Amino acid sequence: MSVPTTPPLLLSRLDVERIESLLEQPIAQGIDTSALEAELERAEIVEPAQMPPDVITMNSTARFLDETSGEEHEITLVFPRDADGSHDKVSIFAPVGSALLGLRVGASIEWPGPGGRVIRLRVLSVRYQPEAAGELHR
Repeated sequence: MSVPTTPPLLLSRLDVERIESLLEQPIAQGIDTSALEAELERAEIVEPAQMPPDVITMNSTARFLDETSGEEHEITLVFPRDADGSHDKVSIFAPVGSALLGLRVGASIEWPGPGGRVIRLRVLSVRYQPEAAGELHR
């Protein structure tokens, strides 16, 4: 069995503050947020203006490859209030959302998926990122 890889993470200070605030809200009760909390702990945190444009941040739209299934997907990583059930909006509380936050284009990560299987995701592109677009208050 391979050792899970943990690529470096780069997070916006603003995103971290918003996520930490969410983790203290009733919405987070009953959800296993331990993996997300571990990601926040190990991440390098930068000011939004210093965020490279190839990093997945909150409200970014990114394309990734599920290396386990070979399928490509494009999602927008959103806060729970913006997750409307559509397949292209993924909550930060969803396992795939937690896995993709802070990854750069080209990075891969192994993450627990549904039913105990491990999924391996590789970031292909970031089509939109609020920091790069100068839209920090989304």
